[in-house]
Amino acid sequence: MTACAIEPTAADEDGDESGDPRTDGPGGTAYDAITACAITADGTYAARLAPAGDCLFPERWTLDGPEPYAVPLPGNQPEEPGSEVQPMGDGRVLIRRLVAGRHTFSLLYPTGPGTGELPLGAVECPDPDTRLRLLPAAPGGEKAYALAVGRRSTAVWLVAGGAFGPEQLAMVPGRCSGGVWLDRAGRMLALDREVGGRTKAIVVDLERDGEVSPLLQIAADSDDRLLAADPDSGLLLIGSDAPAPGRGQRLGWGVIGSTLPVRFPECLRVPDCTVTPFAIQPGQVLTPEHCGVALRVDGPAGSWLGVWRPTDRQLLQLPAPEGWLAGVGLWSEDGVLQLPYATREEPCGVLRLAVPRGAGGNGGPGAGGTPGAMGETGGTGETRPGDPAGDGTAGAPGEAAPEPSQPSRPDPPVPVAPRPVPLREAPLEGRVAVG
Repeated sequence: MTACAIEPTAADEDGDESGDPRTDGPGGTAYDAITACAITADGTYAARLAPAGDCLFPERWTLDGPEPYAVPLPGNQPEEPGSEVQPMGDGRVLIRRLVAGRHTFSLLYPTGPGTGELPLGAVECPDPDTRLRLLPAAPGGEKAYALAVGRRSTAVWLVAGGAFGPEQLAMVPGRCSGGVWLDRAGRMLALDREVGGRTKAIVVDLERDGEVSPLLQIAADSDDRLLAADPDSGLLLIGSDAPAPGRGQRLGWGVIGSTLPVRFPECLRVPDCTVTPFAIQPGQVLTPEHCGVALRVDGPAGSWLGVWRPTDRQLLQLPAPEGWLAGVGLWSEDGVLQLPYATREEPCGVLRLAVPRGAGGNGGPGAGGTPGAMGETGGTGETRPGDPAGDGTAGAPGEAAPEPSQPSRPDPPVPVAPRPVPLREAPLEGRVAVG
């Protein structure tokens, strides 16, 4: 499972609810912050608002069979552009609609030729400046959450899977953006909080009344955001301006549980482009530096695919498949990258790429070739199945820690989410590795 966020920043939450919010990515240029498709944490289902002429309607994709297939879930009328959908683990689709100033939530499911709808309730935001959106799909697929960003505080709502409709779980001081799950239990939620003109990633413990603790504090005057995380290995993808204050954000990586510095590889800087991670290879429990990372590259020529591992000194760039739902995809444990796409000829398709370790080259737009040249299903990546032992300790994000000499203890009966410990206002010299 990969947790990933490509959402509007707090400053951009002021945009119109039905508009096209944009934000500054790690490269410092604007990119579309709304993904066209949402996928469950285990990769079983996906959902999107599919176009039908000038209209939009919900559509569920099933991804875990031999061939992907789509089930349309149209309602009595087309959906508004500002609506959101998210697949649940049981195959139903959660939809958020803005109706008369209230955010309503319902579960959609196929009923023969029609669509069934189970209303879950509504969230009303008295302050018109408050913006509410769904958070990325939670682990387990039984619950769904939303973030309501106000002028001075941010509320975390449980909007599906509760006992009595939408329930407010936490109120966080400050304006928050992003949203990344750090554990498989759906307990530790990372948010990027803006306070006093600076943005720092924090952790919200949803099982301790929304208790907040810091996650990223690379420098006192830097903006440090968490872009993606993998609970198996603890690998974090970070956006920060600490390496070059005032010159835009750089994309870096670290590991929960390590005291080594965050690294900002030079190969992740693509001139005049924004590079955004959207999927991390799971299952690499003791070797985070070998995790495959899929990245969306946005530039003047459009959007294409990047593949990279922390051990690599080069970013592999590949043309995106036609109709790719840009910025959406997932890795399997054995190293197969799956990219959903939709074209007129094939309205529900998934391209599977086996990306071996150390794959070099630079196949971006204009380089020729096709993504399929990397291979079909049946990846070559090594795996270490199972979850890491939860010992209740963690360190500042940094490089991969050395493999322990003793085997990991067995998994506990209930998943334990270690609380990350931040790198606190460390001076850049000797603490932030660049290159």
